[in-house]
Amino acid sequence: MKIALFKKKEYPELAKLRKAFEIDPKGDLCVAVGGDGTFIRAAREFEGPILPIRSMDKGTIGYYSDISLEQMDYAVEKLKSGDYSIEKLGNKMELDYKGKRYYAVNEAVLNNELEEVSFRIYETVNGKRQEVYPYIMSGDGILMTSVVGSTAYNKSAGGPIILSPEVFCITPINVDGPYRNPIVVDATRQIEIEVVKYTGRLRYDGMEIGKLKPGDSFTVRLSKKEVDVIRFKRYREGFGAKLERIIRSRMEK
Repeated sequence: MKIALFKKKEYPELAKLRKAFEIDPKGDLCVAVGGDGTFIRAAREFEGPILPIRSMDKGTIGYYSDISLEQMDYAVEKLKSGDYSIEKLGNKMELDYKGKRYYAVNEAVLNNELEEVSFRIYETVNGKRQEVYPYIMSGDGILMTSVVGSTAYNKSAGGPIILSPEVFCITPINVDGPYRNPIVVDATRQIEIEVVKYTGRLRYDGMEIGKLKPGDSFTVRLSKKEVDVIRFKRYREGFGAKLERIIRSRMEK
């Protein structure tokens, strides 16, 4: 079996992986060693199941991983024997801007360029475009994420933690207006964001797409591209345990 490898750096434990498998960018599965950033990069570039392995670097949270480098021997043994399951973590977000498509794993964000950006939110129902809210929202911007990235920037911005892979949410960021709560959207809907005043910058997973001026818009929805992860029965970290680890890591900082 061939394995694609994404790593934050060259850890000594990776020698065990290299000895047991042929490393190939087009492998049957992928191993991502590092933190959440490494996993996001792997999910964006590799189409297939991914085993996230948390490094022991200080400050590394590794929310998506159930195991750390300390369990590398176990991981190699289970991968060689095929004793693992593949689980759908969620779907990537699909953005369409000026005829080009982008697929976000963690989140897509429209941020203000200077003091604020003003925008309207639309949805497409039965092929017809209609406003979600009949007023302009102004502030720092808006964030869009699925279950995969809901515990990251979205949570910090006051958005919901999503447990279902069938929905995504749009979370206004420090906006003025009579309604500022996050909005949960099902997978059948397409949301359109139109800039109506000032300028904003559209990014996904930390990478910039472009600058939006008044009149520019983009659409976002759940794509059909899945993010699949490899799970082991012995090491299966529940949602509560993951949150506890995140909280402890931030307290240690």
